[in-house]
Amino acid sequence: QVQLVESGGGLVQAGDSLRLSCAASGRTGTIYAMAWFRQAPGKEREFLATITWIDGTTTYADSVKGRFTISRDNAKNTVYLQMNSLKPEDTAVYYCAAGGGGIGAVHFRPKYWGQGTQVTVSS
Repeated sequence: QVQLVESGGGLVQAGDSLRLSCAASGRTGTIYAMAWFRQAPGKEREFLATITWIDGTTTYADSVKGRFTISRDNAKNTVYLQMNSLKPEDTAVYYCAAGGGGIGAVHFRPKYWGQGTQVTVSS
């Protein structure tokens, strides 16, 4: 089993930056990749980015490419999502996931989920 705990969410203004963290514990050696998703009220969960645990290869959804950056610190078993130039439409609950299958929205297969952290962007 792998446990994931997100942190770093909050209320910010449009144009601000925020960095989310996702700390992994348990059988982290079984993780192939980590990912960030978000879910806004009334909408489906949306893929944002993935990063491979070993070599740090990243992929992004077009909607966040250039604004969001996923990174990891293997020594801390932590994945980050740096979010810049935030917009009101970025308001959502942000989730991290651990899994395998590949990277990117099509290939990544989430196996473990965190509890989510709320990000609210005011205009």
